[in-house]
Amino acid sequence: MVQRPEMRIKEKGEISVTSIHTFLSGQWSVILVQIAILLCAFAVYASTADASPASGSGDPVPQDKNTQDKVVYLSFDDGPGNHTREVLDILRKEKVLATFFVLGEQAERYPELIRGLVEDGHTLGNHTFNHQYEQLYSDFKVFWKQIKQTEEVLERITGFRPNLVRAPGGTYGHFDQSYFDLLQLGGYTVMDWNVDSGDSKRKGVPAKEILSNSTKVPAGARSVIVLMHDGGAHAETVKALPGIIQYYRDHGYRFDTIKSTDQPVQFRVHPDGKYKARKAPGKAWIAEHVEANATLWLASKKLKVEVGLAAATLQPGEFRMEGQRIMVPLRTFMKKFGGSTRWDPETRTAIAVWKERTIHADSVSGTLTTTGATETGAVQSQGGTIWVPLRELLEQMGLRVNSLTSNEAEWTVKAGASRSISAMNSILKYKMI
Repeated sequence: MVQRPEMRIKEKGEISVTSIHTFLSGQWSVILVQIAILLCAFAVYASTADASPASGSGDPVPQDKNTQDKVVYLSFDDGPGNHTREVLDILRKEKVLATFFVLGEQAERYPELIRGLVEDGHTLGNHTFNHQYEQLYSDFKVFWKQIKQTEEVLERITGFRPNLVRAPGGTYGHFDQSYFDLLQLGGYTVMDWNVDSGDSKRKGVPAKEILSNSTKVPAGARSVIVLMHDGGAHAETVKALPGIIQYYRDHGYRFDTIKSTDQPVQFRVHPDGKYKARKAPGKAWIAEHVEANATLWLASKKLKVEVGLAAATLQPGEFRMEGQRIMVPLRTFMKKFGGSTRWDPETRTAIAVWKERTIHADSVSGTLTTTGATETGAVQSQGGTIWVPLRELLEQMGLRVNSLTSNEAEWTVKAGASRSISAMNSILKYKMI
């Protein structure tokens, strides 16, 4: 989604004390008092009008004036499956984004649905490969193996690896502290939920009950993660979904996707869990498999790209570093900046349109071209996703990279129509895009 950076108006220089005294002398002081009285009266009227709903409006009036600090995350587990396409259709119609915790075996079965949910802007999470409790919770090494197995499947399909994880059945009664600690060490963020739709508690839970459960917000909670399912026989969840969206919309919540950089929502460790006697892996295995794993996600940094007054952010996993280049998925990037992309199967070329420019990304020759301009060896194709270097793409869009900066949380790339000498020196210094 394209966002606009906040604008600040600089304060003008202060007027000298002498000029103020001169200005306030004589009849000007009387005029200023009258103006002040009128402004106060207007402020009272404006505040009163602001507090009242418009006459005849059918829109609900939120109880909390500041609705932006209330957020709901819709999440779907066990897919993709028979009902994923219906869920995507509803979310698209309602213009709502969600988070899908997918199974590796299901992703292999329905790769086109995985691509579809990513192209629509939804977030992918890892839900292990086969959801088998006895395997996953008998030994952390098995759980880790399934996480990596699903990760490989998703990279083949989308070109990136999600580091957001949800444990099948939730962590309560399944995780001991070592599971939490080792996954965190490996660069993963584990997310449970705080509102359960109850759609998987038994077979055939009716939509009315799912709607009721999905809207039972814990007292005082301003951040809500709703658990639902799109895998298996969950037609009733599809029926309940529009009502769930309407409820949170009516109560002033904004919708968002879960990010790996968000504060984790996790159940506490069960004191008498079934797997209490389970042994943690040894130091040698942890060093070989876990410790270096976190570097896959650039220490979970985000990538913010600013083009003039427009800005968009790619989350960890939505871009990657290759040597001295930042690589971005063409379709996702163009969509964030209001462009469009289509695929020509005959030439195996992705065609992106942004403003008056048409960009061709040839997956066979590896060239990125517009009229009269070519970048050789820039394009890569992985699992149906076209990846291009950010700098080359921006130049094909008629833009120049002015600066690249980095802090603990994110990379920031600023691009515009021109490039200053100091900006060029900055880019040469970093040589990252």
